[in-house]
Amino acid sequence: MSFRLPSSMQVLERGWLSANNILFFEGERASLIDSGYHSHVGQTLALLHHALAGRRLERLYITHAHSDHMGGNPAVQAAYGCQIHIPAGSAEAVARWDEDALLLAPLGQSAPRYQYDHLIQAGEAFELGGLCWQAQAAPGHDMHALVYYNPEKRLLISGDALWENGFGLVFPDLLGQPGGLDAARQTLEHLGRLAIDCVIPGHGVPFVAVDEALARAHQRLAGFIDNSEKFAWNATKVLVAFVLQDKQRLPSADFPAFVHAIPLIWSMNERFLGLEENQLIRRVYEDLERSGALYRDGDFIYSQ
Repeated sequence: MSFRLPSSMQVLERGWLSANNILFFEGERASLIDSGYHSHVGQTLALLHHALAGRRLERLYITHAHSDHMGGNPAVQAAYGCQIHIPAGSAEAVARWDEDALLLAPLGQSAPRYQYDHLIQAGEAFELGGLCWQAQAAPGHDMHALVYYNPEKRLLISGDALWENGFGLVFPDLLGQPGGLDAARQTLEHLGRLAIDCVIPGHGVPFVAVDEALARAHQRLAGFIDNSEKFAWNATKVLVAFVLQDKQRLPSADFPAFVHAIPLIWSMNERFLGLEENQLIRRVYEDLERSGALYRDGDFIYSQ
């Protein structure tokens, strides 16, 4: 990447399962966007301790309320006493800790409960790292998600609305709530109208080839809109791979029960795929093994 980020910003690129952490420095104070997955919290705190170098972390923002973006919230707050800011649309689900609305129970994922201090409204502007950022609605992957845009430096913090090679799963339609795919298309169109020199995604390296990334995202989305089976099968593989990465390994004999314990897979199967249970389990195992997402060694299956 040839683009140089402002010196008041630092991106801590994380591997799955955690979203990237984005730090902003303001003299002796600092702010953070996204806190990662809860099982990575030890690494998150170690990275923050090193990067902060004695600064006070005062504010923690999230792009959206999914496990890999908010899972570290309570531990980071306990360590630094920072205030937590979340998108206004997620307020009720977080306050009640609704594990269905937060997509914890349906996806077989988990996150520790926390309480927010402030709500971020779409259209709101605030300062981070000496720069003015605009919170903009980015529905699709999550209908309450926000992206953060700085027009001065032409920077976009995109969360899971746009990656260099795609975007996050569009959950509403997968859950049987039509409208997410169309919202994702509108979000991509909106991002295409912004003047952006660099995107800092929720996963992967910051990138400057924005037009190319948007073109790939539009093409991928169109493929999902045209082929619901492809849409659902891609999600099935992603969900199994994510939870397996959290577990790291499991006895191979337990793999069918492991897949069966992810509720969204079976509701998607009923709506889109129509596979017999054993057929689905065998097919997802073979596809993930072929792609290198898992491997078997002896009596155990491992994530990689």
